Amino acid sequence: MTQREGGPAGERMAALLATDEDLQRLVAGDWIRYRTSPALQELSWAAHSTCARINQIFYDDPAEARRLFRELVPGAGEGIDFRPPISIDYGTRLVIGDRTFLNADFLVIGGGQVTIGADCLIGPRCGIYTPNHAQDITRRLDGWELPEPVVIGDNVWLGGSVTLTPGVTVGDNSIVGAGSVVTKDIPSGVVAAGNPCRPLRPIDG
Repeated sequence: MTQREGGPAGERMAALLATDEDLQRLVAGDWIRYRTSPALQELSWAAHSTCARINQIFYDDPAEARRLFRELVPGAGEGIDFRPPISIDYGTRLVIGDRTFLNADFLVIGGGQVTIGADCLIGPRCGIYTPNHAQDITRRLDGWELPEPVVIGDNVWLGGSVTLTPGVTVGDNSIVGAGSVVTKDIPSGVVAAGNPCRPLRPIDG
């Protein structure tokens, strides 16, 4: 699955890429400083403004809410369903496969590339965290962080309140139990749970 950029969000990001070094480093997978980057602040502000609008109008005007969602997330596939509230830092850094369902309180933090496969069930209050702040004290005070990609395969079910930390992958067809904190990769075709999350058993069939 590849990222599909388009619409106002994608066009604005492309324009800012020409001038903002932190945004260039973000796309390259390098260390960034959000606090010194006008482009990153503009993009995340605009994304949260759109999220707030979606959350406000969802039940009164669902068609417009879904239109705004597709504008926010150009990489969204067909047949995606979601429930508010949602909170996404950078919609242009998110790809969602066809027919995936996002339950309420879906949260994506930071600018690491996030890829969610097709036919996934993302439970309520799930959070995807992509940035790692610098451990070095001086660099952390200077605002350095490293956004890392998070990948969720096809037909994955995340129970409620699952947390995915920077750099992890959940393999196809796996189930992650409610309240789990995923700190390492989860293979395909397993039931996994816990803090830290660990595979418990394979899924038959």
